[in-house]
Amino acid sequence: MRILLTNDDGIFAGGLRALYHAFSKSHDVTVVAPDRERSAIGHGITLHRPLRTRRMETGNGYCGYAVDGTPADCVKIAVLQILEHKPDMVVSGINPGANVGVNINYSGTVAAAKEASLYGINAIAVSIQSAGDNDRYAQVADYVERFSRKVAEKGLPFGTFLNVNFPDVPVNETAGTRVCPQGVEPFAEYMEKRIDPRNRPYYWQGCDAQTFTSNPDADGSAVAGNYIAISPIKCDTTDYDLMGELENLIS
Repeated sequence: MRILLTNDDGIFAGGLRALYHAFSKSHDVTVVAPDRERSAIGHGITLHRPLRTRRMETGNGYCGYAVDGTPADCVKIAVLQILEHKPDMVVSGINPGANVGVNINYSGTVAAAKEASLYGINAIAVSIQSAGDNDRYAQVADYVERFSRKVAEKGLPFGTFLNVNFPDVPVNETAGTRVCPQGVEPFAEYMEKRIDPRNRPYYWQGCDAQTFTSNPDADGSAVAGNYIAISPIKCDTTDYDLMGELENLIS
């Protein structure tokens, strides 16, 4: 397959390297990733300045294009300019830290896969609950490579991608794999107010760990139970159940 790899942690991130080494053994792989960390940037794109790319070669066969933009930018510029042919699949990750529940809305890792699905490309976003190490990244990458073959064979509907999250245990010690809905429970957030040396206030955002107590079947609950969680996510966010009520409201 023709594989496009990207992420939101930058082209030198360990999880991206692991995917490259796992996929390049059997596939035609191109890396197009941000030139620096772009975590929690969501589905933002660059409109008010030009994008620049630079081909990087870091040894051990690892090379790719660094883009001074967002993860979604990387997919756009890869599909529209860098690649001669549309890829068969886009894999985004491996993100150190789970992307489950409402965090899906903020994740650059997830946004890259979402962008690919808007081009009609099969796409998988991959995250791991822990910060990850080389051995754990390699295990996850090998799993994803095998799983991607099955996804490519079946295919995904237009505008749907897969969000895959791994627990903080070796892959061969997980409790199994679950297909899960996205959790939507809110989590405790706060803004801590501080004073700078010039006596001006500033604010630092924080949050408590997200919980999934109301839905034991949600993605976050599965990961907490040491399952690999796979969630099909649609780009179409229309609330179809509410459409009929709105029609009555405006009539």
